[in-house]
Amino acid sequence: MKKYFLLLFLISFTVYSFGQIKESQEIDSIFTEWNKTDVPGCALGIIKEGKLIYAKGYGMANMEYDIPNSATSVFRIGSTSKQFTAASIVLLAEKGKLSLDDNLKSLFPDFPEYAEKITIRHLLNHTSGIRDYLQISYLKGLGDDDYYTDDNIMKWLINQTDLNFAPGEEYLYSNSGYWLLGQIVKKVSGMNMAEFAVKEIFEPLEMSNTHFHNDHTQIVKNRASGYVPDNNENYKISMTTLDMIGDGGIFTTINDIKKWDDAYYESAVLSREFWNVMTQQGILNNGEVIDYASGLMISKYKGLKSVRHGGAFVGFRAELLRFPEQKLSIAIFANRGDANPSRMANQVADVLLKDKLIEKVVKKDKKVKIDVTEDEFQLSQIVGNYEIQPGVVAQLSIKNDSLNVLQTWNKSTYNILKVSGNTFQIPGNENISFSFSNLKDGFTQTLKVLQDDSETIAARKKEIDTSGIDLKDYTGSYYSKELDVNYSFEIENEILIVKIENTQSISECTISDLDQFSTELGLVRFQRKNGLILGFELDSGRVKNLKFKK
Repeated sequence: MKKYFLLLFLISFTVYSFGQIKESQEIDSIFTEWNKTDVPGCALGIIKEGKLIYAKGYGMANMEYDIPNSATSVFRIGSTSKQFTAASIVLLAEKGKLSLDDNLKSLFPDFPEYAEKITIRHLLNHTSGIRDYLQISYLKGLGDDDYYTDDNIMKWLINQTDLNFAPGEEYLYSNSGYWLLGQIVKKVSGMNMAEFAVKEIFEPLEMSNTHFHNDHTQIVKNRASGYVPDNNENYKISMTTLDMIGDGGIFTTINDIKKWDDAYYESAVLSREFWNVMTQQGILNNGEVIDYASGLMISKYKGLKSVRHGGAFVGFRAELLRFPEQKLSIAIFANRGDANPSRMANQVADVLLKDKLIEKVVKKDKKVKIDVTEDEFQLSQIVGNYEIQPGVVAQLSIKNDSLNVLQTWNKSTYNILKVSGNTFQIPGNENISFSFSNLKDGFTQTLKVLQDDSETIAARKKEIDTSGIDLKDYTGSYYSKELDVNYSFEIENEILIVKIENTQSISECTISDLDQFSTELGLVRFQRKNGLILGFELDSGRVKNLKFKK
């Protein structure tokens, strides 16, 4: 499920550093709460004009052996890996081994006919419409500890008879696209992408501690272990036995990523034309230019051009943020699943570029317009349900004399406090604001959420007459050919629940509209004929329109 806004608590601990800069104390204050010897943390690297001017470890790389994080700790960097997958593809294109306009079906003939319209360029820009395999695995009832292989994923994707949308029509992040790019590298080059990247990228750039990790049994010296919070205010190990690469899989260090950053500006290995292709933003069929390029987000942060990408998988989080015009890069690799390195990188940038950054005037104006009302709204006028998209609802209620937000898609809950007019923020988090407007019939109708540079608008959810709904209509077993799985709808304690058969997955169903239910699995839209339920379609984040028959 896409995360529209979510509070992530950050804790850190400083244990290792080299290089001194005048802003070091201010930067360290960003990580103050990690100042313990019994918590995981991160490694921070700041690169300025080709020099690693600050590198520091916070928290522990391994809590079992009390090993601290440092610039030489090896981290899994999740989706920040995608730029290396894209680099492998672009290098093969430079060598004339493939064209970015080659279509998917010509490479993998077993795909359905729709693959003829999907190009490598679509895969690079997340505009292919291919459903996300990680979401597919979740909808099949597989958990974090379940094991599957590349062969399984290929079968799942070939088995999809439909796309989320026609290729090039929309942008929707898909791990499947980058996993497929890794498979294309293997097919075209004749070697696994892990080997290809070593030969063509890592060895030439002398990145000796970087590799695509496609064998979970491989020993990696100086590896940081991944952790997530448990239910007792402690941490537990969070790793994986999955061997997929392409959408993720890079293991690297701060010292090595500095060499990759150097290559952006001047390299005998990677040409200027290479980087021109890497940073060419995607274009939709209607001519709209999107922020995403080849494993990189090209945008602006407070008025300055930025090239960046984050990553998140099991107990690891990462961010590599580059300001090319200032020749400044910030890398944060964390080994704790509750970290938010993207926000922390922004905070470091706020310190180092405070004389150059400008606020987004347009968005500030928008916030002002929302707050320009004759009177400030009472909390009782704000409470209610706001629908971000069908089936994705934020519930606002009053708890302890303040507004409480419940994100129904992941059950996350937190309070927000008024900062001015009708604008609220999460205490201690200035990067997210909630503004309410459009008073009608005694209640506000619009919620606007500003998070960093993104904006989400949600409308108050209309009230539904549920008097004519009979939950028994929906009970029974439903089969999805695309997932090759059965979902069973049953009534327990007068509540409709859905189970993924032969798994432990159980989710309550909340009425979203007539014949529509919101569940943890996604939005279920039942279809009728002559009053009888025949099946349903499921929308679940990066997977849409999955069909089930009763």
